[in-house]
Amino acid sequence: MAVCRSTTAITLSRNPNFSTTNPKPSLSFFSPPCLKLPSILPSFKPLTSHAPPGQLLSIPRATAADAATTPTTSFHGHCYVVGDNIDTDQIIPAEYLTLVPSKPEEYEKLGSYALIGLPATYKTRFIEENQAKTKYSIVIGGENFGCGSSREHAPVALGAAGVAAVVAESYARIFFRNSVATGEIYPLESEVRICEECKTGDLITIELAESKLINHTSGKEYKLKPIGDAGPVIEAGGIFAYARKTGMIPSQTP
Repeated sequence: MAVCRSTTAITLSRNPNFSTTNPKPSLSFFSPPCLKLPSILPSFKPLTSHAPPGQLLSIPRATAADAATTPTTSFHGHCYVVGDNIDTDQIIPAEYLTLVPSKPEEYEKLGSYALIGLPATYKTRFIEENQAKTKYSIVIGGENFGCGSSREHAPVALGAAGVAAVVAESYARIFFRNSVATGEIYPLESEVRICEECKTGDLITIELAESKLINHTSGKEYKLKPIGDAGPVIEAGGIFAYARKTGMIPSQTP
């Protein structure tokens, strides 16, 4: 396959006119014009595998070499609940943006600061003091999650901290786009205000194939909006890993 050398912006948001500027090389949103990625609008195709019940699932960041692995279809773990308008400065304050996610040690350090910008009204720490990972693998939020600046570090910090999925009533489109582009977390949308019915520490299962969230602590189930064609992109590890996995661009040589 011929390699296109000119570049054009790939849109991964509900607004086809939205684009980013000056992307970092490791988290770029630019690709050859011949590379056509699936739409992220819901046109859900059910996946087939199922993770063992009761197992805390963490997602290793996929690469093109993971093409033969079984797709992730469920997450199980404790949730951390936040409210509306959680902005990117609360997710990862600007003072930590000098950390370079492509460096493993700085990626881990970035994760240790995830949600450190939350106000003091949140009595429970997302990450315990002197710890690098969170015990909450699922974040539940309200409206407009990820608003504020367009920093790609926001979903990366959550993924580095050990978060597998965020379930919110709605997202700022740039955060949703960055989550898909980096492949760090699944940005799932709820149909009701789950953030008012779940509490931090509740035990949660998310079934992607059935588009539902189960709160084992309260015994309630909630319908989620299908992740659609964004699912395989996230599963692969982001835009370029997905493109390599599907043969749209050549795989990287070792």
